[in-house]
Amino acid sequence: MKSAALYLTTVLIWGSTWLAISFQLGDIAVELSLFYRFAIAAACMWLFVAYKKPNMRFSLIDHGFFALLAISNFGLNYLLLYWAQNYLSSAMASIAFSMLLIMNIVNTRLFFAKPIARRIYCGALIGVVGIICLFWPHLQQFDLSNGALVGLLLALGGTFVASLGNMISVRNSNRQIGVLQGNAWGMLYSAVGLAVYVLINGITISFSAPTSYWLSLLYLSVFGTVIAFGCYFALLKNIGPEKASYAIVLFPLVAVALSSFFKGFEWHANTFAGFSLVLLGNAIVLTPTKRINAFLASRSVAKNGSVPS
Repeated sequence: MKSAALYLTTVLIWGSTWLAISFQLGDIAVELSLFYRFAIAAACMWLFVAYKKPNMRFSLIDHGFFALLAISNFGLNYLLLYWAQNYLSSAMASIAFSMLLIMNIVNTRLFFAKPIARRIYCGALIGVVGIICLFWPHLQQFDLSNGALVGLLLALGGTFVASLGNMISVRNSNRQIGVLQGNAWGMLYSAVGLAVYVLINGITISFSAPTSYWLSLLYLSVFGTVIAFGCYFALLKNIGPEKASYAIVLFPLVAVALSSFFKGFEWHANTFAGFSLVLLGNAIVLTPTKRINAFLASRSVAKNGSVPS
């Protein structure tokens, strides 16, 4: 039940961040916005650390991995994905980012030699096909020009970097490093790294933005970063990256639902097909093989029993 709550919280929060991010674009450079986001998140994490008082002393090697976590999950991956959207629509970026599910499955096998159940591959494939169906009209309009190719490579690069960050989080958990400690150090290093990047590149420090920008920034910092990353990394520890990362494929469903309510998004046959396939893939990934076999056996018995002798 705990993992189910973590899973649902992660999906709902990160699915809603697509809407919140739309209020972040235009007034302030995205690199500066990311610094603000992770600076606020780091401050929240360290206030919580001061309250909980966990052990925060780690080896230099562990701090090296905290720095890598900062780069891969709290910095470079975001920059690459934000830059990709200069060339791609958010729909295409969503499709590219859904590849995180496949990358996590492959990397889990490579880095931890963990056997992956066949149903995970099957469910992952169905989920990715569902995402493609969901955004099929955008995919049909996709022109693989030089700019679009650059955007696609940036998006896939950001997704791969994020997958490596997921593997680092699993490594930290295997070393008995708590999610709170790992995220606190990682977000602190991320804020420092982004500050250095902003200063080196001469990005103007600005606070001139509408109220919607600051409200969405607070939401992204507290909910989209502190809470969602805490839940997601706990899931990586509890159920493994090959299952937890399916939440990534569910984000666009929440984003589309919110777009329907706030921006008048129209549903079509591909929307329903995409939703259905993603949910089916989710059920396959998260349902133990024994339950699937039992269900299929019961269906077989019911079918055979209904046939006259």
